[in-house]
Amino acid sequence: MMKVLGGEAASPPPIWMMRQAGRYLPEYREARQRAGSFLDLCYNPDFAVEVTLQPIRRFGFDASILFSDILVVPHALGRDLSFVEGEGPRLVPIETAEIARLGEGGDFHARLAPVYETVSRLRRELPAETTLIGFCGAPWTVATYMIAGRGTPDQAPARLLGFREPEAMARLLGRLAEVSAEYLIRQIDAGADVVQIFDSWAGVLDEASFQAWCVEPVAEIVRRVREKHPATPIIGFPRGAGALYAGYREKTGVTALGLDWSVPLTQARALQAGGAVQGNLDPLRLVAGGRALDEGVDAILEALGGAPLIFNLGHGITPETPIAHVERMVKRVRERG
Repeated sequence: MMKVLGGEAASPPPIWMMRQAGRYLPEYREARQRAGSFLDLCYNPDFAVEVTLQPIRRFGFDASILFSDILVVPHALGRDLSFVEGEGPRLVPIETAEIARLGEGGDFHARLAPVYETVSRLRRELPAETTLIGFCGAPWTVATYMIAGRGTPDQAPARLLGFREPEAMARLLGRLAEVSAEYLIRQIDAGADVVQIFDSWAGVLDEASFQAWCVEPVAEIVRRVREKHPATPIIGFPRGAGALYAGYREKTGVTALGLDWSVPLTQARALQAGGAVQGNLDPLRLVAGGRALDEGVDAILEALGGAPLIFNLGHGITPETPIAHVERMVKRVRERG
């Protein structure tokens, strides 16, 4: 994977899956029950290391990604956070007046010390050839949850705040960019080989907002990380960016582009001219299996396999995915790649 991120093509391409440690695995569900809560799972290095390693043991993926959540960053800044079973995260919506004081009086890195310990232990326990990926949420995506207090279909609360109070939005995104860069730097210090920035809600924005709220904060993160770790690859994943994927790598400075499943393979091939791409199998093809899965895998390998490609899904694996289908996907990529 590191060679591909450096611009080389590999046959077969390296493979991993977003959310590869998760509810589709019975061993994950057992660990989750023993941990007590989702946050306990994230913050207890014993559990976090175990669930991160589970898919590596099962499938031999070429990369392992830290088990955590993008919302540990606002949590470490002092925002209340909980996860409601079957519904997702809940935060107390941030008020405009609170933005200037965000994180005051707390020790951001002390709260995240268990995450750094998890990364360090993973690097020691993983096979040397397995790439370890750290990550954070992009400022825009994290801000959407902080503003609405939960996920919403189109992130209207955050978009409205940005339109009505652009200075407040800029302050919030700037603060999140600063601490997210520090968070990634500490993960690299602890042993992460690569970091990924997840902008899961990039696709709800118009062109001007995408530039101001997605591109510019991520570019600031990249700039800060590169000051400390100039050689560490950074993957950017602006899900749903569509035509705005063009230019994202150049404007932000990320090393590689994570592509969602809606990106046409002709567009993906053009994006490969600038460096490695990652993706972009529809996760529901993996659920369906059979011909739908085989055709999806083969199309990606045919279109993108001759240039730098990290084979992945176009978003996270879903809980109902049969394990046999994951095994089939890995086998097909490695045999046909």
